Amino acid sequence: MSVRAPWVVFGSAVVGYLAVGLTLSLRFGYLLGDALSRTSAAQAVLLSRDPHVSAIGFIFTPLTALAQLPMVAFASWWPSITRWNVSGITVSVVFMAGAVVMIHGICRDRGLPGRYSVLITAVFAINPMIVFYGANGMSEAGFLFFLCWAVRRLIRWVDSDDVHDLVLAGIALGLAFLCRYEGVVPIALAAVLVAVVTGLRRGRKHWKSMRRRAVLDAVLIAGPGTAMFLVWIGTSWLITGEALAQLSSSYGNAAILTQSGGAGGDLQSTVLFSLGAFVALGPTLLVTLPLAVVLALRRRDLQFVVAPLLFGGVLAFQAASYIVGSTFGFLRFFICAVPLAAIVVVHLFPAAGDRPTRRAGAFRRRRLVLPPLRPTMALAAVSLCVLAVPVTGWAMLQPSLSSQQYALGYLLDEDPSADDVDASTARRIIDSFSTERELAAYLDSQDLPDGSILVDTVYGFAVVAASAHPTRFVIPSDLDFTEILNDPGPAGVRYLLTVPNEGRGVSDAINRRYPTIYDNGAELYPLALEVPNTGADQPDWRLYRVPG
Repeated sequence: MSVRAPWVVFGSAVVGYLAVGLTLSLRFGYLLGDALSRTSAAQAVLLSRDPHVSAIGFIFTPLTALAQLPMVAFASWWPSITRWNVSGITVSVVFMAGAVVMIHGICRDRGLPGRYSVLITAVFAINPMIVFYGANGMSEAGFLFFLCWAVRRLIRWVDSDDVHDLVLAGIALGLAFLCRYEGVVPIALAAVLVAVVTGLRRGRKHWKSMRRRAVLDAVLIAGPGTAMFLVWIGTSWLITGEALAQLSSSYGNAAILTQSGGAGGDLQSTVLFSLGAFVALGPTLLVTLPLAVVLALRRRDLQFVVAPLLFGGVLAFQAASYIVGSTFGFLRFFICAVPLAAIVVVHLFPAAGDRPTRRAGAFRRRRLVLPPLRPTMALAAVSLCVLAVPVTGWAMLQPSLSSQQYALGYLLDEDPSADDVDASTARRIIDSFSTERELAAYLDSQDLPDGSILVDTVYGFAVVAASAHPTRFVIPSDLDFTEILNDPGPAGVRYLLTVPNEGRGVSDAINRRYPTIYDNGAELYPLALEVPNTGADQPDWRLYRVPG
């Protein structure tokens, strides 16, 4: 196959995902809060009134926001980069296109015929869940890319025993953690897998002599991720006093769950949702996974173990987290089922040919010459991949299963019926941050000096990201924020931008300092403006003037 093929795959995916992303953002104004908040964090690093690297924040892991910095640097000249989340969209486009290349690479490494490689790669690339999260600026794209990269390198290592594959897999797993916290799960599982495979390479009789190498290989695969984890939580502790702010901070996931009234329902409903999400995103696995297990046992194919262990570990972790009530029931948390389904289909085909390696190890496995998969079976396997696309697309449009994606079905319905609750809610989801953009435009028109608007970014991130003048805002990442919050007048603050002291608003720093400010200005500040919100789950805003 041509050496240009990966670049063709990458370029095609970039063009397609970028077109979808810019259409959703610029044409429909459909932006997701978590994506926009990461863009706002990147904006704070470079363009706030107090720019510094630690403004990236320690609630989310940093890679998705850090990757936006080269584009966000130009937002002073083109504010749409942050206002419409163009930087976040571009980053997710590149990452998801990279994930498509990795799936294509796994097909090539397996020695699949070209037509099947192209078809499996294309079906993965056009999966609605992959398209949407490759085009919306969320962290799922980066997480999938690095996890697919790690899986590909580990699959190669099983055959090659090449230390280069092992080290690259470890680096990829570490970077996956810097995209999402659940990246710690595949790091631990990969270390166990590598240690066991290394220890058993020469059989039980030589186990003692292989233990040292098994431990060394486990360190190579887990070392980069462990180092990144320790550096991240250590830096967070030194700067904020909290090692795992995602768990302990008033802005973190645990606090959000409490403020939102809990994650889900009873045990039965959470288990059923988890199973439904898994089936919706990987329906072919019900057939292909058992078949692939049987074929792998008959072929003595250790390569098969890698993808189900790493992707399956993440899926099990997400399901367990939701069942015990420590996270929300979002369909996107089960997105790993999509690449897992594609890779399992790849492993229905017998491995063909020996892939070249930079330096084969002492325990390199020569591939057995096996008869190719029968054309009818090969066609049936690939057809299952194709059938998964409409199933996932249907699931994404169901409000009960896909609360964050079902609004896609109403993009063209600009005047929903008042009696259609789902359509009305979907319209508000699509317009979630239109009020914040209008508020940012109003504040920009006031010709205010820098540091004249005090706001917490619990909800205010969308206003700051939409503003052409982010230096006018005093935000929590500013080193003097607490001092200014306690006495805003002498610091030059002219307005306090507030939200109701309920739900997530209870973590808003202004509400914590002045608990009644939204209701009556804390009897200190006169009301200047009230802005009802048209977005879903977004607060009404009140702007209070600071006297003098």
